[in-house]
Amino acid sequence: MDEYIQVFTTIDNNENAEKIAKTLVEERLAACVQIIGPITSFYWWKNKLEKSEEWLCIIKSRKSIYNKLEKRIREVHTYEVPEIIAMPITYGYSEYLNWIRDETKDK
Repeated sequence: MDEYIQVFTTIDNNENAEKIAKTLVEERLAACVQIIGPITSFYWWKNKLEKSEEWLCIIKSRKSIYNKLEKRIREVHTYEVPEIIAMPITYGYSEYLNWIRDETKDK
């Protein structure tokens, strides 16, 4: 059985979020990418407290293709050190999980 994951990344604007989403779905690295934003993020960067408006991408995929997915996000992303965090989907509706499997490819 495949292990399913949700991957999170944030980006500086909606246009860049849509670029990430479209790339990952077209290349079958994600079955779906949801974009939420704008959100407000506070974080430390280069010894300075920052506040930024960002967009959150929630990416539905599989653990078996995570490395390819991460590599592609890094190639498309505009940040020097992008947030790329994967969390396992422990339980889910089997038909939805089957859809994720069918819409993503290992090759």
